[in-house]
Amino acid sequence: MQPQALTSADRSFSELVAEHQDMVVNTCYRFVFNREDAEDLAQEVFIEVYRSLDKFREESKLSTWIYRIAVTKSLDHLRKLKRKKRFSSLKRVIGIDDPADSIPAPSDDNPADALVGKERISVLQNALDALPDNQKTAFLLSKQDGYSNQEIADILQTTIPAVESLIHRAKKNLQSRLERHYRSN
Repeated sequence: MQPQALTSADRSFSELVAEHQDMVVNTCYRFVFNREDAEDLAQEVFIEVYRSLDKFREESKLSTWIYRIAVTKSLDHLRKLKRKKRFSSLKRVIGIDDPADSIPAPSDDNPADALVGKERISVLQNALDALPDNQKTAFLLSKQDGYSNQEIADILQTTIPAVESLIHRAKKNLQSRLERHYRSN
């Protein structure tokens, strides 16, 4: 009887993963701008969901709860990357080379187009990364994922006016950063 219960639970969890996997991977990708990292983060999200499913209190929708975990894991990943960058800079200052520098860049059919596209993505990613986490999260949830302000408030566990303010400030900050970048170039 025990193996049957496990099989049923495993089947239910597999269905949950299948239903939410694309949303989780896409959410993580919008934060980290790297498909492999996003897929790795999605695995971490579902491990966390599996471990914590019994703690889900149904105060919000299951998808909202999973989304909150995905956002948190993505932000944690970005914080780790920032720490690694600081450490990498320190290594360069003291004379230790970064082995990633010796990896060749992938070739593209049209190098000029690839460079322009990569530069635009990089500029936007840098502008987004410079936003405070709460502004970045609210902005991405609204503009990239199309969540309503009420859904964002549920995910961030805050009020609708706070969400509106976060999105407004994120837009202003992004506009200012992008204008400065393109004015200087």
